[in-house]
Amino acid sequence: MTRPSPARTRTDAAGGKSRPDRPPATSAPSERAGGPHRRRTWTWSSAGTGAVFVLPTLTIFTAMVLAPILWTLYTGMTDERATRPDTSFVGLDNYGFLLGNEEFRHSLWNTVVITVIVVLLTNLLGLAIALLLRRPGRLYSLLRSVYFTPVILSAVVVSVIGRSILADDGLLNSALVSLGVEHPPGWLTDPSYAIYSVSGIMVWQLLGFAVVVYLAGLAGIPAELDEAASLDGAGPWQQFRAITWPLLAPALTINTVMLMISSFKVYDQIAVLTNGGPGTDGTATVAFAVIRTAFSEQRPGVASAMAGIMLVVVSVASVTVLRLLQRREVNL
Repeated sequence: MTRPSPARTRTDAAGGKSRPDRPPATSAPSERAGGPHRRRTWTWSSAGTGAVFVLPTLTIFTAMVLAPILWTLYTGMTDERATRPDTSFVGLDNYGFLLGNEEFRHSLWNTVVITVIVVLLTNLLGLAIALLLRRPGRLYSLLRSVYFTPVILSAVVVSVIGRSILADDGLLNSALVSLGVEHPPGWLTDPSYAIYSVSGIMVWQLLGFAVVVYLAGLAGIPAELDEAASLDGAGPWQQFRAITWPLLAPALTINTVMLMISSFKVYDQIAVLTNGGPGTDGTATVAFAVIRTAFSEQRPGVASAMAGIMLVVVSVASVTVLRLLQRREVNL
């Protein structure tokens, strides 16, 4: 028989006694590591539970968004008129008519001009005001509320206020006359100024939204970054260019896309300020042309074709701009 080897001992430093070494501690195997893995199986009951939560949202989306879009696209390929009961399918004839129609092309151009002006000016002014109002204090809180007030008002109310200022006998021209200007411009009646006046009213209404978004972006920038840059000798402009502006990329994306959508569907401001004038279609946009064609001219088929073209333009422009701005965020 073999004798078991004696356990190795070590000398206690305090008393000189020897004691056996303890065996190394081993961790108990965990149940998750050693136990069998249970695979989640698909059952009809689990699918039914998921459908219960998804079905209401899907139903509302279909009824409120998808069905109207499909019906509009179908109506745009008919010659439907409100004064005629019979309707026939005409295919793409309405779209061909609109693409060759000078009034529609002019309304599309007006929409693009207003969108470019509103997006650029609102982003620029919103960022500048947000940088000025980022400081804490009651005065700055009051100013933030003042700038946001037009956002919570309806477009009609803002447009009525704007018309009282920009009309031929409004506050602005009265002030110019008191300063010695004999023939002040017609801000809403002169084709050279009308579209820019409408764009200015829209910038005034949407400016508060852009300011709030940029303030939220500025609040998410750690103050330690600016402090470290200051210690390294960076000036205010260098800090803005190297730190603030790159970190505001998500805020810029949100503002640009939302401002584009709001500008493309502008109608209330046009109806209140100029009613599509001056002239025949001085400031008419696609949304204004759709309403006028559908209700005043009673041609729902052509109006639906206009809406279909606008849907394509807005979708392509929004997706393109969104991808470009998101690519900029990734590169930063």
